Amino acid sequence: MEELLELGLVVVDKPPGPTSHQVTAWVKQLLGARKAGHSGTLDPGVTGVLPVALNSATKVIPALLHAGKEYVGVMRLHGDVDEARLREVASSFEGVIVQTPPAKSAVKRRPRERRVYFFEILEVDGRDVLFRTAVQAGTYIRKLCHDMGVQLKVGANMRELRRTRAGPFTHPHTMQELSEAWNYYRETGDETLLRRIVRPVEDAIIMLPKVYIKDSAVASLTYGANLGVNGVAKLEGTVRQGRKVAVLTLKGELVAIGTALMDAEEMLRDWEREAVDTDRVVMKQGVYPRSWKK
Repeated sequence: MEELLELGLVVVDKPPGPTSHQVTAWVKQLLGARKAGHSGTLDPGVTGVLPVALNSATKVIPALLHAGKEYVGVMRLHGDVDEARLREVASSFEGVIVQTPPAKSAVKRRPRERRVYFFEILEVDGRDVLFRTAVQAGTYIRKLCHDMGVQLKVGANMRELRRTRAGPFTHPHTMQELSEAWNYYRETGDETLLRRIVRPVEDAIIMLPKVYIKDSAVASLTYGANLGVNGVAKLEGTVRQGRKVAVLTLKGELVAIGTALMDAEEMLRDWEREAVDTDRVVMKQGVYPRSWKK
């Protein structure tokens, strides 16, 4: 359990009211973690999936920040709109859109492209529209509702929003569930409830292409070395030059996250070049023995 807490994540069901930073601080304090970090800020009034990485697992947060998100929400129209017209406009926002972040955002207010994978209208009740959407990371749903209202020429705003997926994570746990599981573990030593909530760091990189390495290559990566092609044991065909990849042992343990220096096909042919530029080392030193002498 100590190792799991060192390299684990908790998928929290963020309640309305507190900031994402505050919820992360609560998780850190409750579990006695040295550090903790969340993936993807939710506004105080927004609820739902908030992955919180613990201790050394915080090194995978950059990979999660770029993962897609899904939401369900309620959009309030400021005027009456024919439902057929509403659905037509909603479908026009699917695909690549240009969006300017709202004034209260933490990024520069300049137009940028974002992809809306789908925007599905589930139900219309007067001027309230229940919707479900999947978007690229960094897409502002509040701004999406506003822009849709502009195109409908009646105006609109986001009334409620809940995140249902962040990257590979879909089933969050409340702070109450986490607290009960943690206290039960401390009082009885039974890990069952806590293991249902604390996820291994490997769950965070499910969506990344994977490179599996020989045992003899593990230690050098934990010391910050790049991965040479001769250290690769097997890999997925989706590995592409310039893209982020997860580097794992043959047992499936996450060693590091890096950037591929060649495509998968090249790695199978070339035995002299470097294959992966190591960005963030996750596994601690000493887990696998060194294969070189001082």
